[in-house]
Amino acid sequence: MAKNNLTIGSKEKGTLKTEQEYAVIVGLIQQNQTEEEVGEYLDELEFLALTAGAKVKHRFIQKMSNPNRRTFVGSGKAEEIAQYVEDNKEISMVIFDDDLSGKQTGILEELMKVKIVDRTTLILDIFASRAQTAQAQTQVELAQMQYLLPRLRGLWTHLERQKGGIGMRGPGEKEIETDRRIVRDVISKLKKRLEKIDKQSQIQRKGRGDQIRVALVGYTNVGKSTIMTVLSKSEVFAENKLFATLDTTVRKVVFDRMPFLLSDTVGFIRKLPTHLVESFKSTLDEVRESDILIHVVDMAHPQFDDHINTVNKTLADIGAGDKPTILVFNKLDLYRKVNFDDLLDKQTKLDLMKELQIALTKRMEVDTIFISAKSGENMEDFKKLLQEKIQEQYKVRYPYLAKRW
Repeated sequence: MAKNNLTIGSKEKGTLKTEQEYAVIVGLIQQNQTEEEVGEYLDELEFLALTAGAKVKHRFIQKMSNPNRRTFVGSGKAEEIAQYVEDNKEISMVIFDDDLSGKQTGILEELMKVKIVDRTTLILDIFASRAQTAQAQTQVELAQMQYLLPRLRGLWTHLERQKGGIGMRGPGEKEIETDRRIVRDVISKLKKRLEKIDKQSQIQRKGRGDQIRVALVGYTNVGKSTIMTVLSKSEVFAENKLFATLDTTVRKVVFDRMPFLLSDTVGFIRKLPTHLVESFKSTLDEVRESDILIHVVDMAHPQFDDHINTVNKTLADIGAGDKPTILVFNKLDLYRKVNFDDLLDKQTKLDLMKELQIALTKRMEVDTIFISAKSGENMEDFKKLLQEKIQEQYKVRYPYLAKRW
């Protein structure tokens, strides 16, 4: 079974990678949406494409109350995109910001003569390239197969023919029905494999005893792995790309004789594929079973409010919305760099930051702190707040040891 059938990022001939892939991205302004909102979605889609290895050459936006059933965008816009792709021979794919049906994908491929990719397929491709452990690889492959099943529209060259062929096809059975049976068989095998891995993970979590567990959660690319590195004093992979962390990392940390387990989990994102959430439930158990959540926010991002809502909704969906939480506004240094004029004097900048922090703290219903994990600003205050939260948990769980702290 091919785990990454899109090979986004490079065109391949045989085993040789030849050239950088280029793409155009497409979005619709639908009911109750503004042009600014869709622009933000496409900014994120462009970042997703870059993470996958493709460079975006152009973007197309159209205002429609509902997507076209055949071509998603209007037929005229579809022709315009097709003409642009034909005029720019280096473009090898068109990426849509919403999910496409198998029928729409087929029609668009026929019209535009290039690879057609939707947002979910792009995210699944990134996850497939990032997955390192057997658990993550199985979870991603299961999500891919579940997403493909209702979209099968004929022969799929990326499916290995483990069954079928001469003598295996029933009277009058169509090719697509054979494909569906193959995919269902693969899904069944992947689910069984995942159940086995999940049992092993549960045993590992039980083996950690009754230690206090703290989980880093947040939108993707907000700096969770950087905070993990600072708190645990051990190197954790981090880079300025979406979904840099896919496999959950757990480190033992000690604050003033109080040991606890700190985990760095996969980042959330808007329009996170349902199949992906379902497949990654075992990974998200680390969040569900934690005692304290550190919700990290990139305050320099213009849509950080949307990010907070997305994360809170996902936490509620997995049954972790009511846990003790510290809301950490990260990238304080970047916020000042992006939003403050260089001509402002130091005191004015301090006053503006103080006003912003007071306003945000009043709006939030949990403990809030503002830091820069990269520069170390306010990290000691953050550690002190976290230590207080951990101490509260220890007093509840081990009241007979309270005098030690």
